[in-house]
Amino acid sequence: MDKKSTLFWGIFFVVIFLDLLTKEIAERILSNKTINVIPNLFDLTLVWNKGAAFGILAESPDYIRKLILIGSSIVAAVVVIIYFLKSKKKLSNLEILSLALIGGGSLGNLYDRLFLGQVRDFLDFYIKDHHWPAFNIADASITIGIGLFIFYELYYKKKSIINQ
Repeated sequence: MDKKSTLFWGIFFVVIFLDLLTKEIAERILSNKTINVIPNLFDLTLVWNKGAAFGILAESPDYIRKLILIGSSIVAAVVVIIYFLKSKKKLSNLEILSLALIGGGSLGNLYDRLFLGQVRDFLDFYIKDHHWPAFNIADASITIGIGLFIFYELYYKKKSIINQ
């Protein structure tokens, strides 16, 4: 296996593993309590999320919600994997990192949706009564991966083209 494949698949599977491991630990430890980590800023608390990020679609009928969320997770993972496999020789390490984070995060949340019917979130950031929606490792990985990909496309890639 070449270095780019090792990097991609290594990060991809580490994200899935860490996501599922931390969700399992959170479910066992936090099922009936909240752990205050940093007062007035950060708690560990188990939240069952039927919807997408920020609870989007949480109140939609089950069949619509499941079709959209499961379908979009599968599509995201498949697109990322195919894009990587077809383009890996041309991809930078930053692009590989971003794709692996997006793909691994998509499959981490897909597992919860398929087998539990909802996603386990447990990272709760807030300031006084203003809470950011709870999230998990998969959500963070997807968000960071998308951010890195956009940064690369908008800044780094253009800078590379200009310097050629």
